[in-house]
Amino acid sequence: MNAVPSPVRPAYRTAATLEEIRANLADIRARIDAACARAGRDPAEVRLLPVSKTVDESRIRMAYAAGCRLLGENKVQEAYGKWEAMADLTDLDWAIIGHLQTNKAKFVARFAREFQALDNLRVAEALDRRLQDEGRGLDVFVQVNTSGEASKFGLAPEEALDFARALPAYASLRVRGLMTLALFSPDEARVRPCFQLLRDLRERLRQDAPQGADFAELSMGMSGDFEWAIEEGATTVRVGQAIFGARALPDSHYWPEGRTAPG
Repeated sequence: MNAVPSPVRPAYRTAATLEEIRANLADIRARIDAACARAGRDPAEVRLLPVSKTVDESRIRMAYAAGCRLLGENKVQEAYGKWEAMADLTDLDWAIIGHLQTNKAKFVARFAREFQALDNLRVAEALDRRLQDEGRGLDVFVQVNTSGEASKFGLAPEEALDFARALPAYASLRVRGLMTLALFSPDEARVRPCFQLLRDLRERLRQDAPQGADFAELSMGMSGDFEWAIEEGATTVRVGQAIFGARALPDSHYWPEGRTAPG
């Protein structure tokens, strides 16, 4: 496989108009296509999940006009407020991609289409109970800490199988796959192993977990590394700043615990 230049880009211009958002989306999709070509993959296998944390309603409406129908958010309260404010966009769906506390499960159960950071059975139980109350189901991804950093949420890889074996007890949760955040680095040799580990773990789960066939998806790769993730098998890439521009608020705003945000 031919090497590509480091995709880590430290600064992104704010996209303030519909035309700029459209241009950025087109650029990302072209890069997805190119990464798929290098890996011998069909671009239709890779879903782009635009991450709209910190993005205001007016620019989200621009993204909607540009064709976005699913957006990723870290903070439940922020996402819930946006959902309420844009209830007129009836086909706009939301994915929660950040850590969830059990007391916020009721909100996720009410409006989210996906939850991509499941790493705790207490949260699984709370979501399942609330989803049953709402008469809904929820697509979920199990988050795995593939970099081994204490600054990141997610299960240790060796815990994933036992965790997966417990999930059939929560009937409202539809397991779709695994999610991870790679080491944040411009060094390809340090980043790719995080993606490779998640891919290998999925294959083990498919063989050994009771619902192994459900672990089809790999959500991995963000604005700075999504091309490497695609080359390693990503089926969903979470891209925020490369679409909307640099964020004014630091990650600490989204992770009061001082942990890293996945978008």
